[in-house]
Amino acid sequence: MIPVPVVVCVLGAWCALYLADTALKSSSSMKSSYESWLSSSGLSLSPFHVRWQTGLFNHLFAKCARLNPTFLYLWFTAGMVFGVVAMFGSVVLLSRTLMQTLAQMMSESPAGTGQQALQVVVPGVNLPVSQLTYFFVAILLSGIIHEFGHGVAALREQVRLNGFGMFLFVIYPGAFVDLFTTHLQLISPVQQLRIFCAGVWHNFVLCVAALTLLMLLPLLLFPLYATGTGALVTEVVQGSPASGSRGLFVGDLVTRLEDCSVHTVEDWHSCIRRLSLASQTGYCVRTSTVNRSLSSPHAAYRRLDGTMECCNNSSLTDLCFSYRNNDLEGRMYACLPARKTMEASRTCRSNADCQTDLRPGLCVVPSLENQTRLIRVRHPPQPDMLFVGYPPHLEHSVSLTNFVPRFGFLHLDMPGAIDTFCKYVVSLSGALAVVNAVPCFALDGQWMLTSFLEAALTSLVVEKSNRELLGFFILLGGSALLAANVALGLWMVTAR
Repeated sequence: MIPVPVVVCVLGAWCALYLADTALKSSSSMKSSYESWLSSSGLSLSPFHVRWQTGLFNHLFAKCARLNPTFLYLWFTAGMVFGVVAMFGSVVLLSRTLMQTLAQMMSESPAGTGQQALQVVVPGVNLPVSQLTYFFVAILLSGIIHEFGHGVAALREQVRLNGFGMFLFVIYPGAFVDLFTTHLQLISPVQQLRIFCAGVWHNFVLCVAALTLLMLLPLLLFPLYATGTGALVTEVVQGSPASGSRGLFVGDLVTRLEDCSVHTVEDWHSCIRRLSLASQTGYCVRTSTVNRSLSSPHAAYRRLDGTMECCNNSSLTDLCFSYRNNDLEGRMYACLPARKTMEASRTCRSNADCQTDLRPGLCVVPSLENQTRLIRVRHPPQPDMLFVGYPPHLEHSVSLTNFVPRFGFLHLDMPGAIDTFCKYVVSLSGALAVVNAVPCFALDGQWMLTSFLEAALTSLVVEKSNRELLGFFILLGGSALLAANVALGLWMVTAR
């Protein structure tokens, strides 16, 4: 469900704004000056919607529309081709997404049906509150670039631009351009199609640019940040298994989890998954060490979870280990100091892995629950951190980055912020391109479809009314498809 505090804050803010607007417009002394200020500033207010429009950027749009006419012709022609392909592709993608959503709704284990290409995003539900800034800036940037494409394409086709503006609808920001409708109706359908497709084309280009920056980020930041040397800790959740005097700290460089090398954050996640699925790692110790522990033995007993315990319950540093003296005997148990046993030990799977020198050795394995693991986390020059618990808890206890600062004055979070922002731009700009390409009422897809039908079917369907009727039914189907995806996607996010 959507968090109640989020709903209360949003509704409260909009109610306060609407009441203030109503009070000022009702005041005999303030009404005239208030409405004059709204008109001069280009502001307009309505329930859950604030809109601002200006002509200040018209000169910038006009200057861009005059740059290299040949290049702009090829640019927007490529955008037209992309837009037509995207219009049909968006229908296929939304149909597939709808089928996946329905399959998840009917499945008893929805998590196992796969990740959807498109998902409804609700701040505070499936969007972390800590990343709201990235989300809103990325969606505003995507909207501005989208409308910039429309504006430049329109001026290039000799359509007048009245102004550019931005709006806020509930909590979602956006942008728009105001084009002179009469000029639009006078140009050819192909020219119209170039204008209407320019928005999704520019969103696609922005998506590719952000993806390229994301891939080249290690190279671009190479003079300042090193990569491939380990996963650098940028945040540790307080009270988590990774915190404490013997835990991880901001600035620590994790290089290994047990015998799994960590060079990147991706390695960190893959190592944890590997350790979760594999059986518990054993450690080589001398036979004499085990024998000494047996000189003052504690009785071994079986716990409720089926595992064996052989240490005193009051011990905070000792751990029960199981081992085999030879293949013929059953498992034996010894209570050993965990850190001392593991610090200078090699990992092993059987006693044979420990017979590498003249001194006899045993492979001792921590006696833990089935899903619990003892994991040695190396982060030199600090002593190893010993984690006992469910591996996913360790994974979610820390935030890491691949970028290690070469100089002390560099901020740890800067590469991560750029990386996260680029990922949001890729996701949101791509989603904006897909959604706007859908042949749906009130979206770019409506005008793209109308212009496409006029350009492609004039000779096949002579009567304009028949082309309009065909376009109406296609728009009706596209609108229903988009509405079904949004409604079911929102229900999946908030109700389950």
